[in-house]
Amino acid sequence: ATCSPSISEIVTSAMKAAVLIQRWYRRYMARLEMRRRYTWNIFQSIEYAGEQDQLQLSSFFTFMLDNFTQLNGNGPDLISQLLDPVVDPWLDRETCYNLIHVPESYTGPRLSFPLSVADTNALLSAFKDQQTLHARYVLQLLYETKKLLKQMPNIVHLSTSYYKEITICGDLHGRLDDLLLIFYKNGLPSAETPYVFNGDFVDRGKKSVEVVILLFAFLLLYPDYMHLNRGNHEDHIMNLREVWKREVMQKYKTHGREILQLFQDVFSLLPIATVIDGKILIVHGGISDQTDLDFLSSIERHKTKRTRSTDSSRPSSSRSQNKNQRTPNTRKKRCRLSRQDSAASTSSSSSSSSSLCSPRTPSCLSPHAFPSSPCMPYSVNVLQVPFLDSLSSIPLPSPSQHEQEWKQIVDILWSDPKIQDGCSPNTFRGGGCYFGPDVTQRLLLQHGLQLLIRSHECKQEGYEFCHNGKVITIFSASNYYEEGSNRGAYVKLGRELVPRFYQFVCVCRVRAAEGSALRALKEKLFAHHSELMVGFQQYDQNNTGRVSVCEWALVLESVLRLDLPWRTLRPHLARLAPDGSLEYQSCFEDMGPGIPLPQVTPNLAETLFRYRTDIEIIFNIIDKDHSGLISIEEFRQTWRLFSAHLGVAIDDSAIDDLARSIDFNKDGSIDFTEFLEAFRVVHKLDSKDQQLHEKMDGEKRTG
Repeated sequence: ATCSPSISEIVTSAMKAAVLIQRWYRRYMARLEMRRRYTWNIFQSIEYAGEQDQLQLSSFFTFMLDNFTQLNGNGPDLISQLLDPVVDPWLDRETCYNLIHVPESYTGPRLSFPLSVADTNALLSAFKDQQTLHARYVLQLLYETKKLLKQMPNIVHLSTSYYKEITICGDLHGRLDDLLLIFYKNGLPSAETPYVFNGDFVDRGKKSVEVVILLFAFLLLYPDYMHLNRGNHEDHIMNLREVWKREVMQKYKTHGREILQLFQDVFSLLPIATVIDGKILIVHGGISDQTDLDFLSSIERHKTKRTRSTDSSRPSSSRSQNKNQRTPNTRKKRCRLSRQDSAASTSSSSSSSSSLCSPRTPSCLSPHAFPSSPCMPYSVNVLQVPFLDSLSSIPLPSPSQHEQEWKQIVDILWSDPKIQDGCSPNTFRGGGCYFGPDVTQRLLLQHGLQLLIRSHECKQEGYEFCHNGKVITIFSASNYYEEGSNRGAYVKLGRELVPRFYQFVCVCRVRAAEGSALRALKEKLFAHHSELMVGFQQYDQNNTGRVSVCEWALVLESVLRLDLPWRTLRPHLARLAPDGSLEYQSCFEDMGPGIPLPQVTPNLAETLFRYRTDIEIIFNIIDKDHSGLISIEEFRQTWRLFSAHLGVAIDDSAIDDLARSIDFNKDGSIDFTEFLEAFRVVHKLDSKDQQLHEKMDGEKRTG
C-alpha cells in the first residue's frame, strides 16, 4: 500500500511551487521592463536625431538668408525666400476671408464672431464626427487670434485667487483624442476650469489642425481662462516637415498656402511663459544659466519665427565634435572647403548656455583662414561659401543686435534638465541646453519662484519630478511613439500650489511598441550601410564576414551615436555564427529600397535614404505653390542647396541622370511624392507577410 503524503510534505511542495512561480514571474517582469526601456530609448534617440538634423538645416538656411545680399548677386531670388517668403497681398487685407464663398452644400460649423459657446460646441461636435472646418472660417479664426495675441505680454501672469484650480497640459502633438479626453475628464475651458497649454500643439499627429483650431477657439471665447505657451514645434522650420504641411494641404487644397502662412504668423505671437501667483514658472522646454525673465518680458517675440541661435562664442555643439553626434566625422571631411582649426573658429566663453546645432556657420560653411605673415597666427576674416554651383567669398558677419533674444528664446523652448550641476549645450537635440539643479535653484531664488513646470519630453507615466522636486515635466500626448508606449497626464494647481497629477490610462502593449521601434532602428542601419560596412571591415581583416559582438557594438555606436544597449538589441538586429561570432551582413538582410532606379548609383541612393527628411524640407520651401511638382531645374537647385548644407560631393551629371530617371512622363516636371517613395526603406519580411496574407485571403474567397 502506498503512503499518502503528509500535510507537511504538501505544504513544503506548495511552498516550492510558489517560490518557482514567483521566481519565474519576477524574471518575466524584469525581461518585460528591459524590453520596455530599450524600446523607449530607441524611439527617443531617433526622435532627437531627427530634430538635430532639422536644426542644423535651419542654421544653414539662416546663414544663407543673413548673407545672400553679399553673394555678388548670384541667385538671391532663391535664398531670399527660404525662410521669409513674400507675403501674399491678398492676405494683407484682414477681411480677405469674406471673399471666400461658403457653398450651401457645406454642412460643417458656420462660425460667427465674436465666438459663443454654441460655436465651440459646434466645433467639438464636428471634429468628433470627422468634419473639417471651412477655410473661410479657419482664416477668420486665425485673424481674430492674431489680433488678440498681439495685445498679450511675453510672460502671462495668473493668480489662483480668481480660480479654484488651474490645469496645466503638456505636449499634444496633434492628438485630438487626448485633447477631447482631457476636456471630458477635467471639463471644458471656462471660468471654473481655466487651462494653460504648454506648447507643441501641432506636428507628428494626424489631427493638428483640429487641435490648434479648438485651442484658438477657446482662447477667443475665454481669453482670461485659456492660456497658450509657445513650444519648439510652433516654429517655421519645424513646421516645414511634411506631416504638418501635408495635413493642412490635404484638408485645404484651395487656400492651404494662405492658411499655412497665417498659422506661422499666429505661432510667432504666442506668449513664451506663464507665471502663477508669482511662484510657479511654466515654459515649454526649460532654462539656462543665462535665462533672464525680465529681459524676456521686453523682447519683441513676433520677430522670432525661427527659433535658432547665432552665437559662435558658445561651446560648439557641432555633431562632428560631440559624443552624441549622429553622423560620422567623414561628413566634414567630404566638404569641399579647407578648414583651419584656429582659435577663432572654436572659441568659447565662460557661459555654458546653448546654441543650435551648428554654431554661427553650418558644417560646411567653414572659416577659411589666411595667415597674415609666416610667423603670425591665423586670423579668420573670410568665409568661402558654396552657393549653388560656385564658391563666393564674403566677410564674416558681425553679431546680430538681436542675438541675445535668439539665445533666450532658444533656451526657453529647447532645453532639458539633467541630474548633474551646471549648464551645457543640448547636443542630443541640437538646440537649447542641459540645465542642472544648481541652475534651477539659482533662477528660482533670483525671481522668488518655488517651482518650474515644463514639457518638451515624453515621459512613460506622463509626468516626472527632478531637481529635488523643483522641476516637473508634464506630457499630455499618450501613446506618443506607439500604442502602449506611454501614458498622458495633466497637472492641477490650487491656491495652496500643491501639484496634483491625473493620468490617462492606456493599454500597455509592449510588443507593438517594441516592433515599431526596431523597424525604425533597422532603417537607420540601412541608411548608414556603407559607413557601417567600412567599420566592420576594419575589424574583419580576413574578409570572413564576421566580427565579435563587442566589435559590432562598437562600430554601431561610433557611426550612429544613438547611445543604445547594442548587445541587448543584438538578437533583433543580427545573426550569430555557430562559433559565436557575428555575421554583420545579416544586419541588412530584411531591408531594401522602395522602387529601385537603375540609373542611381549605390552611393547616391544611400545618401538620399539617409537625408530624405532634409530633402523634403528644402523641396517644400522651393515648391511655392504647394503643387507637389517642381521643374528639373528646381530639382537641381534643391540638390545644390542640400549638397552645400552637408558637404556631400556628388557631380551634376549624377543629379541630371537622377532627375531624368524620375521624370516618368517626360514633361519636365518631377512628382516629388513619387521621388520620395523611391527612397523609402522597405522591410522585406513585412512584404512577404503581406503577400502571404493576401494569398490566404484569396484562397478563402475562392474556397
